[in-house]
Amino acid sequence: MVDDRTDFSRSVNDKVIAPDVRRRGEQITRIVNVSNQEEAQSGEREGPARMLNWQRVISQGSTVLAGDVNAPITQWDSKREVQRNAAFWEDVIDENGVEVAKDGRPTHHWARQNQEGESVIDLTLPNQPIVKWAILADDHATGSNRDGIEWEVGVDTQEEQVM
Repeated sequence: MVDDRTDFSRSVNDKVIAPDVRRRGEQITRIVNVSNQEEAQSGEREGPARMLNWQRVISQGSTVLAGDVNAPITQWDSKREVQRNAAFWEDVIDENGVEVAKDGRPTHHWARQNQEGESVIDLTLPNQPIVKWAILADDHATGSNRDGIEWEVGVDTQEEQVM
């Protein structure tokens, strides 16, 4: 069963997708996908993630926040010299009991103005243990400058009630 929680995305122009997923006999896992790009055309200076009430979005049960947080921070990108959006994302992590699931490899590869680079700005932030996390190989091309990330959460199963 999937329940699309559009109540979380109304104020952020659908830059956040937050379905609640329940497989038979399991607790709900909320998957929050965020694309935290600044809205240059509209003149907004902050990405949509700053408009959310994260205490409301991150449920007491299992929640995984995943996506482009657009925040190169030394905590997850050890090669980063200049940080951007660091305080905001560190607060989201600290205040909501989520962890950074990563292996330190870059997921974003870019080229512009005769320069090339890479960074770790695509994150997986679960509040429950991740049992699998991997950057997908080239045969899983995304068609963008991002690598695909595959992750799996451990789930608590509930006994089925037979009536």
